[in-house]
Amino acid sequence: MKVYHLPNRVSGLIFDMDGTLYTHHEYAEHQNVVLIRRLAALRGLSYEAMKGQIDEYRRAWAQAHGGENLSLGNTMAALGIPIDESIRWRSELINPEAFLAPDTGLRSTLSAMKDLAGLAVVTNNPIDIARRTLSTLGVLDLFSAIVGLDTFRVSKPHDKSFLKAAEDLQARPENCIAIGDRYDIDIALPLKLGMGGILVSGVEDLPQILTILQKL
Repeated sequence: MKVYHLPNRVSGLIFDMDGTLYTHHEYAEHQNVVLIRRLAALRGLSYEAMKGQIDEYRRAWAQAHGGENLSLGNTMAALGIPIDESIRWRSELINPEAFLAPDTGLRSTLSAMKDLAGLAVVTNNPIDIARRTLSTLGVLDLFSAIVGLDTFRVSKPHDKSFLKAAEDLQARPENCIAIGDRYDIDIALPLKLGMGGILVSGVEDLPQILTILQKL
């Protein structure tokens, strides 16, 4: 875990979902595999050939942008898949219920966080997948705002998504903290917007963040 900036006053906590509110490598891989497999079928390629093209595009993009990472959603858009199509594929193919289960420890931690600030999720999955994921984890009712790929039809990082989460929480951006597991996707832009930022390795870091918040 790495803390980049903490506001003096915290009114909103804006979470990434996948890799942040749960740690499940098989489910994370499932999300990538089903999307790449669908694109491969559309292009008449093998999964391996399609994944190779995607990996090469992302490597080239990172090299041209100072090593920054590019989300799969933005990569697919660059390869000619419209955002609306990507949204439809994700809603059809991603299945959180097959991998996740209620997490009582997560619920306890988030409940204590909710006593301190409003909770939001900003995700590159559609809102329906976010709601199903949070429901499966047993924490949906704790979140006051969900901003998904279908909210503005843009993939993170995008200022509209983070500012919408703050607005829905009725919090000023400078009083929010973005929490996620990918610096380039979840943290860098919120910092530029004046938000706090905490990079996590996974859900196991959240109790430590609660301790930090309780001391502010």
